[in-house]
Amino acid sequence: MSRKPTLAVVGATGAVGTVMLQILSQHADIWGEIRLVASPRSAGRKATVRGEETEVLALGEDVFDGVDVAMFDVPEEVSAQWAPIAASKGVVVVDNSAAFRMDPDVPLVVPEVNPHAARVRPRGIVANPNCTTLSMIVAIGALHAEFGLRELIVSSYQAVSGAGRDGVETLRRQMQLVAGSELGTSPGDVRRAVGDDTGPFPEPVALNVVPWAGTLRDEGWSSEEMKVRDESRKILGLPDLKVAATCVRVPVVTTHSLTVHARFEDEVTVARAREIIATAPGVVLFDNPAAGEFPTPADVVGTDPTWVGRVRRSLDDPTALELFVCGDNLRKGAALNTAQIAELVAAEFTGR
Repeated sequence: MSRKPTLAVVGATGAVGTVMLQILSQHADIWGEIRLVASPRSAGRKATVRGEETEVLALGEDVFDGVDVAMFDVPEEVSAQWAPIAASKGVVVVDNSAAFRMDPDVPLVVPEVNPHAARVRPRGIVANPNCTTLSMIVAIGALHAEFGLRELIVSSYQAVSGAGRDGVETLRRQMQLVAGSELGTSPGDVRRAVGDDTGPFPEPVALNVVPWAGTLRDEGWSSEEMKVRDESRKILGLPDLKVAATCVRVPVVTTHSLTVHARFEDEVTVARAREIIATAPGVVLFDNPAAGEFPTPADVVGTDPTWVGRVRRSLDDPTALELFVCGDNLRKGAALNTAQIAELVAAEFTGR
């Protein structure tokens, strides 16, 4: 017998959690009760979902009683502790942290690319990929289905909101310090103006780009770069895919961008690539450089699709394409994909 499942949103008051509530209010109403959950310090606050003010509950075992699906947007260590507790109560957890992404018993799902994977969840948990991976993988998945992907070389231009509210607040403070000045014309002048107020970043991000995101891993790679490699392989089912990524933080509030060099098994044509991109679910082709039309974060922010432009065949390799891709890192890069996975699971209850 079909029924509307009960949903818990864990981390409902955070930056991504707030977007999750917006998406739940905008999408088809497939849920029964929606419980909003956050840390004890946020408990008792009110948040609006589906047009109703709802009190936020403190995270604890009892909040999962009677819950069918839970969307988690909390720090990795909180997910690592609480997602198994929720799953032990029969809850299907959709987790937006990195805690379970590379666990072989946890599927890593992008509904436009591998929706079938969401049905096999030995631990009762489904993982949501990193926002950088999600900003490109829907378009890359569509091209892979046609041409057979062999190699990815990407550079990301990541918005400061990828580092949370602290990242956004840091950029805004720094912009106030440099606005209306002649800074950026001599070595170190921006650094001196900003001082030690670099927030979660190792260098000033206003009037600057910082070739670093994440934490240090082996041989100089960052954790963010390794996520792009490992997650792309898992989502596409290509464990030996060659991937090289360089992640760069840029002075943009929200929306990640990437340049992508993708090599395929067979020769590619721009005409066919454009056709695939233009018709792929969740992707928008916006590509007319002669008219100054290509995706930028300022235009893409707040929208759901992956936007693709600057589609070219490599000058030196007839099997390779060059692309520029933009995706809102708080929507498709986090909240939207999490909600889409949860909707896949909900269909098992509703019989849709």
